[in-house]
Amino acid sequence: MGGMDLTILNVALPTVGRELLPSGSELLWIVDGYALTVAATLVVCSTVGDRLGRKRVLLTGLATFGLASAAGALSSAPGQLIAARAVQGLGYSMMLSSTVVIIRVVFPVARERSLAYGLWVASSSTGAALGPVLGGVLVEKFSWGAVFLVNVPIAVIAVLFGAALVPESRNPEAPRWDVPSAVLSILGLAGAVYALQHIGQPERLSPATVASGVLGVALLIIFTLRQRRIPNPLLDIRLFTDRRFSVSTVAILCCYGAYTGLLFLLTQQLQLVDGYSPAKAGLSLVPIAVASAVGGVLAPKLASVVGNRWGVTAGMAVLALALIALSAAGAAGNYASLVAVGLGSGIVMTLGADSMMSAAPPERAAEAGAVQEVGFSLGAGLGVAAMGVIATVAYRGDLAPVEGLTSAQSDAAAGSLNTAVELAGKLSGPVGNALRTGAREAFRHGFSVTTATVAAVVLALAAVVAVLLRAGRPEAVAPAADDRPAAQRSTAG
Repeated sequence: MGGMDLTILNVALPTVGRELLPSGSELLWIVDGYALTVAATLVVCSTVGDRLGRKRVLLTGLATFGLASAAGALSSAPGQLIAARAVQGLGYSMMLSSTVVIIRVVFPVARERSLAYGLWVASSSTGAALGPVLGGVLVEKFSWGAVFLVNVPIAVIAVLFGAALVPESRNPEAPRWDVPSAVLSILGLAGAVYALQHIGQPERLSPATVASGVLGVALLIIFTLRQRRIPNPLLDIRLFTDRRFSVSTVAILCCYGAYTGLLFLLTQQLQLVDGYSPAKAGLSLVPIAVASAVGGVLAPKLASVVGNRWGVTAGMAVLALALIALSAAGAAGNYASLVAVGLGSGIVMTLGADSMMSAAPPERAAEAGAVQEVGFSLGAGLGVAAMGVIATVAYRGDLAPVEGLTSAQSDAAAGSLNTAVELAGKLSGPVGNALRTGAREAFRHGFSVTTATVAAVVLALAAVVAVLLRAGRPEAVAPAADDRPAAQRSTAG
């Protein structure tokens, strides 16, 4: 369910934009609210599970996810949907943090535990691959709310089986809850990302928005300093003193951000610009998810030949070249480039996660695994925000004035492609046609600029990885119980 929810909403975004008419920043928050909440609460939920019981937290997370999905389906305004997505993220955070440890408790034998992790990862990969197709069909046959309602029966069944079959477990020596750190991380991320998303909308870049960005960064700095000082930190900053660990983390953040940010733009490009139906757009995204899973499977074999350092570098180079091809030729029918995006991302995220674990001392494997999970979620949130802002700025700059539009209509059309297309449908004659054509071409330009910019960043970072990333300690390559799924889960997309 969690894997499917990573991809199923993307196909519905154009329909959501057409019916709820969110601004560009609100559309970003509809996607980002989920991932950023997971990033901000994952470690906290793990601590809560240690103290109150992992089964209790798992069942609470499932119920929360199901209820939030129902609320999302019934949303009638962008703010309501954003709130529902954030609560979904909290529910998924509880589910994810508990499942990892429950598997370790239920399957103490290493071989059985490995099989259980494999089945869990496979289910997430399958859900991610099926998400776009299922989402497209549901949107076409029913409505965009159906992509949320599909989670409800799954959550109910999971709660019933979990209550009957999953044993309870706790950690009697769990550290105290670090509430101040949790508050600092959540408010810091929210403030910084809020300001980032409004860069693309100058009319909303008020002094209060700038202040929220400055305050967010300040809170994140205070959070970092606090983690270095307290004995039981929420996030073990000391891990980043190892260059391999920090470089691998940055590589994962960048590549997973590029992956998720591209999915966010692709669904709008394919449907609103290229004229794909939701179902066809969903089918077009399947190659990315499948190739990502394949890249994760092939990554260890590649590393056995060239090592993690050059494996990560090669994966990033493939991803960058694929983004350049998408920038030049567009996404419609460009399946080779879409496959290359998934393949390169899968390799980078799998080997990057393995490099992180190789750099961490064995006794701190659990903390490193938690950083992995936070890295994936944070990368997803920041990737969507950054690429969304670049695309919005390029779109607004390239959208030519249309004669016959009022000043208010021109401002609305410049806010987002969804609004422009909706407005064009209400206008008759050449004015509507000119607006529709101009908006589509402007978004096509924004898509090209964004993918080219991200490709340059990925290539530059690939050079850094080639220089700084070193081979990990062989004894740390085999992941511990809490980190194995993080490395494998990265291929699920």
